This record gives sequence, structure tokens and C-alpha cells, in this order.
Amino acid sequence: MTTADVWSAPPTTAVLVLADGTVIEGNGFGATGQACAEVCFNTALTGYEEILTDPSYAGQIVTFTFPHIGNVGTNEEDVETVNMASSSGVRGAIVRADVTEPANYRASRHFDAWLKARGIIGLSGIDTRALTALIRETGAANAVIAHDPDGNFDIEALKLAARNWPGLVGMDLAKDVTSSQSYGWTQTPWVWDKGYGEREDGEFNVVAIDYGIKRNILRLLTDAGCKVTVLPADASAEDVLSRKPDGIFLSNGPGDPAATGEYAVPVIRDLVDSGLPVFGICLGHQMLALALGGETEKMHQGHHGANHPVFDRTTGKVEITSMNHGFAVNAKSLPEAVEETHVSLFDGSNCGLRLKDKPVFSVQYHPEASPGPRDSHYLFRRFTNLMRARAGTPALPEKDAAA
Repeated sequence: MTTADVWSAPPTTAVLVLADGTVIEGNGFGATGQACAEVCFNTALTGYEEILTDPSYAGQIVTFTFPHIGNVGTNEEDVETVNMASSSGVRGAIVRADVTEPANYRASRHFDAWLKARGIIGLSGIDTRALTALIRETGAANAVIAHDPDGNFDIEALKLAARNWPGLVGMDLAKDVTSSQSYGWTQTPWVWDKGYGEREDGEFNVVAIDYGIKRNILRLLTDAGCKVTVLPADASAEDVLSRKPDGIFLSNGPGDPAATGEYAVPVIRDLVDSGLPVFGICLGHQMLALALGGETEKMHQGHHGANHPVFDRTTGKVEITSMNHGFAVNAKSLPEAVEETHVSLFDGSNCGLRLKDKPVFSVQYHPEASPGPRDSHYLFRRFTNLMRARAGTPALPEKDAAA
């Protein structure tokens, strides 16, 4: 080995090219090829597998602010995508440190092999702090991420592709991640050393509309006493109501709520008019707001992480929540009949609403996640209590929702 070999820099095998022409070089891993997407950052310290299989991240490249990602490996239990045959839609993962061998007893596959199998491009060895600061200053950026083990990149072509990618505004991505047919769900939450359970004797018949639903949402609905039937994003109000539900759930999902709302909002409006209890999360929350007469808007950098404090005005309590959204409801646009129930303590943006005269509510964060760890599980009990009230049966304490 010569002195030149010792001091030479490793070859660039992956690049991130922003629409403004910025080129960031690093080490490639995971899938090869290139993909156009929006670059965001996520501040969670754990849960990278759940993040990268969350359909709400379709059309995005996730920059992790925590430096050590992938070091505990991956497994088959923590995947959030319901349809295992399809991709979650995430286009890339950017991390600071090179990925190590798995260091957890639950690991069944190396992070690199797992990304390859899911078609997600990885980029490591860059200054993720600097990239995060850039996004905070200039906003979530359109970009191209590319990985070639031989380091052959046409940078000018990549710059052109990044500039020409239209961005998430106006994109209906729910159609790309939703289920293609209806199905029932019986799995309950994971218990250490036991795994997942099963429950088929739900007290309430609930229809969940899948705009990009996560597995753990379905598990907590089931655990709360719901017998869940999942319908695709383009289900009609007649499809939903023909199942004779006691309640209706509007799921999370990716893309622009106004675009998906072209076909979903009229359906949601009819479901609200039915008088049945309705509970929405994230994209479901945003499209519910549209159905009630509100407006949504693209956020500067979005909210992505597991440390977001939210104030619940209905209880006076603060929850530590998990968030993933690049669009938000404009609280000032909500009509008089709609009450703002939750607000972000980071920036005051809307995080929840409810109708004053009907059993309808929604939140902008992910109550099925566990950053608090169970601060927000009460919302599933709140939903079932609305169904109990409609049936004329006594409500159960919200504080026991996680029991």
C-alpha cells in the first residue's frame, strides 16, 4: 500500500442533488439507481424501520438527524406498510454514520440488505446537520438521490431532473399506497416476548378508509374493541355505509390533501352527514377539515419526528407526539361549527379539531406511535366512547385506553 492509497479519499458512490443546484456527495448503500423526491428531516432517535415503511412518506427522502441509523438492523415485525408486496413509497434515506452490523437480538436482516429489498436508496457519510439547517432555512427541497457503486453520475442531468420534478403540491399519492381491495383486521399490539395477538370479537363495527394506513393504527383500533374492515381510498360513501358501521376511521397518508380530496372530500362530507362517529389522523384530519369548509397549506419544512409537544385544549394536558406531515390545516379557515382542539407547542399550528354538534374529530399527529410513550392512546378510547354514546351505553375512562 502506497502513501497515496492511505491518504486518498474514498470514491463517491451516492449523491444528493437539490433543485437549486447544490450537490452533496457521500457513500451509497441500499438500492441502486436514482429517484426524484422531496427531502425532509426526521428528528426521531429510534424507529427508523417504522419511518421508512410509513406510507405517509411516499414521495420523500428522509434525512435522519440522529447520526446512528441502521445499527440495530431490521426485522419483519416493525414494518408499518400493510401491503407487504408493495413499497411504502419512501424514495431515499440519508444518514450521518456508515451502517454497522446489526446489534439487536430481534434483527433478522442487515439494514443495507433490507433497503435493497424495499427499493430505497441510501446515502451516508454526509453532514446531516448542515442539510437539516439548510432545510430549516430554505424549506423542504425537491431533489434527486442517486446511487451507483462505480460512481458514474451525470450531475448536469441530475440537476435538470431535480429542477423539473414538480413537487408534492398537487400530488395525489394515496392512490399509490392504498390497498386494492377490502379486508378485515384482527391483529392486536405487540407484547414483549409474546409478539402480536389476535382479536375477532370487537364490540364496534368500524370501517377504516385506507389513504396509506399504518399497521399499528389498525392494531390499536382492534385493541380498543373495534372489529375493523379496511376499504381502499376511492371507496364511495355507499361502500362504507353498506357495511353498517358503528364508526368510521379516516387514515393517514401521503401527498397533497387537496389533490386526494378531489375524490375523497365529497365522500367524507357524506359520511359526516350520516351522523356516525368519525375519527381522522393526519391526511384523514386534513381532508376532514376540507370537508368541513376549512383549508390546507404546504408547510415550510413540515413536522417529522417523535418529540413534538402538543397541547390538548379539551383536557389542558400536553402530549409528546410523533408527527409526519408536510401539509397542515389553516386554523383561521375553520368555520364557526368547528373547534380547534389541539395545537403544536413548537409553532402553534393546528393539530386537532372536532365538530361542535356531531361526533366527529381528528388529529394531525400519530397517536398509535409511542414517543410519550402512550400519551395519545386515549384518542382511540375517545373514538369508542363516541360509539358508546350513540348506542346509549356508558363511556369508559380515557386514561385506561392503553391498558
